[in-house]
Amino acid sequence: MEITFLGAARSVTGSMHLLRINGHAILLECGLFQGKRQESYERNRNFPFEPRDVGAVILSHAHIDHSGNIPLLVKRGFEGPIYCTFATRDLCSAMLRDAGHIQESDVEYVNKKHAERGEPPVEPLYTQRDAILSLQNFQSVGYYRPLNVSPGVTCTFYDAGHILGSAIPALDIEENGRRFRLTFTGDLGRHHLPILRDPDIVPHTKVLITESTYGSRLHESPMDAKKNLRRVINETYKQNGKVIIPAFAVGRTQELVYDLHQLALERKIPDIPIFVDSPLAINVTEIFRLHPECYDQEITDFMLQNEADPFGFSRLRYVRGVEESKQLNFLREPAVIISASGMAEAGRILHHLKNNIEDPRNTILIVGFQAENTLGRRLVERQPEVKIFGEQYRLRAHVEVIEGYSAHADRQELLDFIQQIKNDSLRRVFVVHGEEESALALAEGLGKLGIPEVVVPERLQTVAV
Repeated sequence: MEITFLGAARSVTGSMHLLRINGHAILLECGLFQGKRQESYERNRNFPFEPRDVGAVILSHAHIDHSGNIPLLVKRGFEGPIYCTFATRDLCSAMLRDAGHIQESDVEYVNKKHAERGEPPVEPLYTQRDAILSLQNFQSVGYYRPLNVSPGVTCTFYDAGHILGSAIPALDIEENGRRFRLTFTGDLGRHHLPILRDPDIVPHTKVLITESTYGSRLHESPMDAKKNLRRVINETYKQNGKVIIPAFAVGRTQELVYDLHQLALERKIPDIPIFVDSPLAINVTEIFRLHPECYDQEITDFMLQNEADPFGFSRLRYVRGVEESKQLNFLREPAVIISASGMAEAGRILHHLKNNIEDPRNTILIVGFQAENTLGRRLVERQPEVKIFGEQYRLRAHVEVIEGYSAHADRQELLDFIQQIKNDSLRRVFVVHGEEESALALAEGLGKLGIPEVVVPERLQTVAV
């Protein structure tokens, strides 16, 4: 068996790993790489393998850095099944179509600039139609139900507790007389987060591929995150300002809405209008409502006790139309605006930042991981000037960062998870999906646990297992 690490190796985005087992190729995920525009375009449109040679794709969850290049994979000749949970398939239906729309819109803008300079036009990676066609390849399966994906390979999905439908794929492999289990964390969630169940411990794992997004850092607790959300809203309200929150449409937006609902019921925040300005987040929230089988006991009890929709309450408004979104630019009273994308790289959040970033009364609240070379990272770094839509803006608004909302396990949570696996049979660990500093830091911690072999692979590195 061989593993080739094609993406998210010593970086966070573009998760993609190719397995060759018994002469057959299986792709673990097919995510979009996000970073500098030209590098991203070239990386994403050139697969380092022949798509039609891949027999199956195993998808841990729907985030675009894990699923976002599936439409191009299918467009280039992949004909096999894409295995995932039911909720992941439903989320991908919304998210991949949205990604196709973004690809088309971005290329339209770029081609206008190219035409002005007499340069040739470029093609989108894929279109909305390509995204829709790729959905025909998806095959859904429930948690804990073994599935034969290739000769000698059986996959079982365990709950990752990261986002709705997220899974830890465990592959039971029989090859050349050997039998062993390879487990891939995907993105590992945290304990005690609202809405979702805690991550499962996967028994009998011999080889592990683990994420390391926060391999060198610790989070505050979810309870502390909620307290800080309350503080930020109250402080900004007193300044007659607005709270602008770039938030991922999947998971983060719903967690924020749930906490805001609780704070409103508890009368711990003022009577302030709250807007979710993201058509994708609205669609995703509807999908959340369809999958209560993924909920933890806390939100189930909340729904029963309050006889209420956890994702809807009186002062919350979901904004779908463009004109209604534009009207938010004319708000003069305090408000909370939650909008995608989570790294502030595209979508309506750019308009809200552009219109509010130079007012010192306002707060930009960062509640998720911000990759290198993104606008979100530049805001976290509090760079005095940032570029939005090609124009420079002075950062006069206050910037707050709350890491307790992260859906990723932090350093200690990753070590605790792997320690519990180690007590069983773990022999080798490959550390991926983390910037180099984080990946190496986690690898050092794993070495101290006494794991026989820990590797931080380079991109395109092939390892025999």
